[in-house]
Amino acid sequence: MSEGSTATAAPVQTGGGPAGPTRGGGSFLAGPVGRNLGLVVALVILCIVGVITAGDRFADVDNVLTILRLAAVIGVVSVGMTFVIIGGGIDLSVGALVALSSVWATTVATQQMAEDVHWIVMVFTALAVGAGAGLVNGVVIAYGKLVAFIATLAMLAAARGLAEIISDRKTQIIRDRDFLDFFTADVLGIPVIVIVFAVVAVAGWILLNRTTFGRRTFAVGGNAEAARLAGIRVQRHTVKLYVLSGITCGIAAVMLMARTTTGSASHGELYELDAIAAVVIGGTLLIGGRGTIVGSVLGVLIFTTLGNVFTLNDLSSSAQDVARGVIIVAAVLLQQRLATGGFSFRRGGAPPAEQGAFTGSPAGAVTGGSVPGAPGGDRPGAG
Repeated sequence: MSEGSTATAAPVQTGGGPAGPTRGGGSFLAGPVGRNLGLVVALVILCIVGVITAGDRFADVDNVLTILRLAAVIGVVSVGMTFVIIGGGIDLSVGALVALSSVWATTVATQQMAEDVHWIVMVFTALAVGAGAGLVNGVVIAYGKLVAFIATLAMLAAARGLAEIISDRKTQIIRDRDFLDFFTADVLGIPVIVIVFAVVAVAGWILLNRTTFGRRTFAVGGNAEAARLAGIRVQRHTVKLYVLSGITCGIAAVMLMARTTTGSASHGELYELDAIAAVVIGGTLLIGGRGTIVGSVLGVLIFTTLGNVFTLNDLSSSAQDVARGVIIVAAVLLQQRLATGGFSFRRGGAPPAEQGAFTGSPAGAVTGGSVPGAPGGDRPGAG
């Protein structure tokens, strides 16, 4: 069956909820609206704590814009990470791809070309590098049958090393003032990089919730084998997910270049952990098949606001790391509670609705069984 066929096998909700109804009276809280409402409440509580402990320093408009600027770069990376995780994968290379993209886009040759043509050359270079590295990740995972964790871990090391080789471990200064003036400007008082983040988040929401691509992403993450039987070309779709993640890394690299006026092999350190943490806090299941862009954005804002409150109160970064770790563990436990009705994943005894959400194999490794409602019989050539 062609790739254009619509997936009907896996009972997937495009809004990000688990397949099938949830048990008990927690269906609202387990749904995307309930989860996002809880995140909004958590963010509001953090803001109240910030106002109480830091007063006008926290509530100041400049401080709010600072929080948004800090959230913008990692937020763009988190949008791409959301797609990958919903699709049943993981990408540990995002931070290294941001570094590689920033270095490649700020080499002497690239900047000279930008001066001769237009600074947009630097932007296209960053996007192309990110997309190319994402393509390598996707092909190795989908067609090479390598586990996503290992493949992207290898890319993390390789991309960071290549960035160091290209830059000779030196910070590359951006000379093009037009590039810097554009991305550091404000529009109606809002920084351009914050607007870029908002545009990427809206585009990601539309792509995930209003297109066939998004429905296929939920289907592949929920149950790859059922998606294959429904006519979805799982391997090709997996490649597209990692290319999308790479493109968001390229966008984030451009934003980071503008914010720091440099390209460096040290850019993006630990971005993979921050992005995964924000996505998990946002309600996306690490085993795939469920998640929301809105939740990921709120997760980024929660972590960024938390860091800002700690900084304003002169608390150590170590205490901040402890708090973040506690929040991540609490979020995962809450996910398990809402999704399964208990604090442990069931094996074999879950109701059919829960099986639809938890038995799918990661994208690129099509080994799972079908789910209720999948068409009977194998379809040779599909996948």
